Amino acid sequence: MKLVLDTTKTLEENAAFYFEKSKKSKKKIEGLSKAIHITKSKISEEPVVKEQHHYIKPNEKKPFMKFRWFISSDGFLCIGGRDATTNEIIIKKHLEENDLVFHTELPGSPFFVIKSENKPIPQKTIEEAAIATVSFSRAWNQGLTTAEVYHIKPDQVKKDISLPKGSFMIYGKREYHKPHVKLFIGLNKENYLECSPVKKEFELRQGGKKTDTAKLIQKLLMQKYDIKFPLDEIVQLLPGDCSIII
Repeated sequence: MKLVLDTTKTLEENAAFYFEKSKKSKKKIEGLSKAIHITKSKISEEPVVKEQHHYIKPNEKKPFMKFRWFISSDGFLCIGGRDATTNEIIIKKHLEENDLVFHTELPGSPFFVIKSENKPIPQKTIEEAAIATVSFSRAWNQGLTTAEVYHIKPDQVKKDISLPKGSFMIYGKREYHKPHVKLFIGLNKENYLECSPVKKEFELRQGGKKTDTAKLIQKLLMQKYDIKFPLDEIVQLLPGDCSIII
């Protein structure tokens, strides 16, 4: 290795020049060594695979889900008619002793039934069934915030052959309620999508466009739970034209 000396400088000055130069070279070598080490570490690491978005298949449908339905805060199944035909089916085929029946005087009102399973029905469940009855009635689309609902026992409901499908004669004393229209939609404890007076992820309000609201609910549920519900299923659960309170 040859060293070139500057003849205009003293020997000590030449030595100092090469000493400083060697220090800078050493720092460069240390930086290069560190960069090589980091690069090798990254190469040896397993490649990171971006997490995929998976959809969980919803649970298999239960027979009562062809009706209006919800599970009360106390765990009681409540079912209601969607139209005259399902009102008729519920009263004729699914009404049992010790159940309670709910109805309004509004035209086209659903009949709602609390399935007691021969257990005492708590007041909270009775209140929720009354709310469901008025909320799934025409009161929703008419923009009414409340309407009168009554409940009766099964033996007070009679079918007269002169009455049209879905209509029944009511006998005896009625217990009246004046609930406010109020519904929520979201997943229940069994991961079924439910529209009910029991608090869920999204509160519904009257007014809006049903299909647009269903699309928004579908999107929000996918983001939160990775569950994709069919759009027509969500539409079917809604009481009518509505929007959600976020």
